[in-house]
Amino acid sequence: MTEISSIEPNVDLIRIDDKEIYLVGTAHVSHESTALVERIIRSHRANSVAIELCEPRYQSLKNPDRWKNTDLVAIMREGKAYVLMAQLMLAAFQKKLGDQLKIKPGAEMLRAAEVAEAEGATIVLADRNVTTTLKRTWAALGFWSMMKVLGAMIGGLFTEQKIDAAEIERLKSSDALDALMEEFSQTLPEVRDTLIDERDQYLAVKIREAPGPKIIAIVGAGHVPGIKRYLGEPIDLKKLEEIPPPHLITRMVGWGIPLAFLSLIVAGFFVSGGSATMEMVGWWIVVTGSFAALGSLVALAHPLTILSAFVAAPLTTIHPILASGWVAGLVEAMIRRPRVGDLEHIADDLGTLRGWWKNRVSRVLLIMAMTNLFGTIGALWGIKVVASMVS
Repeated sequence: MTEISSIEPNVDLIRIDDKEIYLVGTAHVSHESTALVERIIRSHRANSVAIELCEPRYQSLKNPDRWKNTDLVAIMREGKAYVLMAQLMLAAFQKKLGDQLKIKPGAEMLRAAEVAEAEGATIVLADRNVTTTLKRTWAALGFWSMMKVLGAMIGGLFTEQKIDAAEIERLKSSDALDALMEEFSQTLPEVRDTLIDERDQYLAVKIREAPGPKIIAIVGAGHVPGIKRYLGEPIDLKKLEEIPPPHLITRMVGWGIPLAFLSLIVAGFFVSGGSATMEMVGWWIVVTGSFAALGSLVALAHPLTILSAFVAAPLTTIHPILASGWVAGLVEAMIRRPRVGDLEHIADDLGTLRGWWKNRVSRVLLIMAMTNLFGTIGALWGIKVVASMVS
C-alpha cells in the first residue's frame, strides 16, 4: 500500500512497503531548488539519495571538460553522430537558459550528489541512459513529428525569448505542470511517451529499489506526478531499455533503392543492350554524386570533402548500410581536425547560426547530415532518371 503526503512545497513523503521516500521536485536551472535539495538531504539523513541522472550525464556534470577527449571520428564510425548532435543541441539550449538565470543547468543534481556523499548516503543514478532515451524517442517519431521536434530544438537555440526565475518557480507547481504536460501530450504524444512517461516508470523503479529504508529522490518537477503514479506498479525495466529497430520507411528506402537500381540495370541490359546499360550507370554516378556533393557544399565542406562525397555517393546509395555522409564527415574530420577550443565552446557556438559553421565539431556533423540528406534525394532522383532510360 502507498501513502503520500505533502510535507512542504515541492517535497512529498511517500510510504510504500517498509520504505520512506522523500520525493523532491526541482527545476534544473533554479537556485532555490539547489538550496532545497541540500537542506532536505542534510536534515533527513537518508540511506540513499536517488538523482535524476544517468552515468553519462552525471560524468558530464562532474567533469565539464570531458568534451576535450571526444573522439569525433570514433563516434561517427560507431553510428552515434546523430545522437551526439541531439545531445549537443539540448546542452546548448540548457546552457542558454542557464546563462539567463546565472546558474548551471543540473546544478541541483550535482549538489545533491555532493551532499549525499558528504553525508555518507549511497548515490543512486536513477535515470535511463540518455542515449537509450534519444534512440527510443527517434524510433517512436513519424516523419512530421521528427520535423516538429527538429524545428522546436533549432528554434529554441535561436529564440531571444527570456524566462525569469519567477517563471521557473511557477512551473514547479502541480497545476502549471499538469497544464503544460497536457499541451505537450496533445502536440507530440510520441515524444511525451519516451521522454516523460517511460522515464517516470524507470525512475519509479530505481527509486523504489534504492538501498535502505529511507530514500531521498531528487527529480525534475515534471516527473513527480508520474513517479507517484508508478511507484506501486510492476514495471519491466528491460523493456524500457530496448532499442527499437529502425523505422519501416528507413528500411524500405535503405533496401528499396539498391534493389530498384539493380533491377533497372538488369532490365535495361535485356531491353536496350550493354551500351545503354553503361549509359544508365553513368547517369547514376552523375546524379547521385552531384546531389551528395551539393549537400557537402551547402554545409561549407572542404573541397576534398565535397569530392569524396561525389565519389562515395554512387556506391553508398546502393549499399543499405553505408552512407555518403559518413564518408564526407570522416574526410572533413581528418582534414580539419576539431580543436580543443571547438569542444570547449561548442555549447556557446550552437546558440548562433554562424557558430554552427564556425565550430569544427558541429560543422562536421552538419556536413554528415546534409550530405546524407542530399544523397538520399539524389538516389531517388537517380532511380527516376535510370527508369526513364530502360525503354
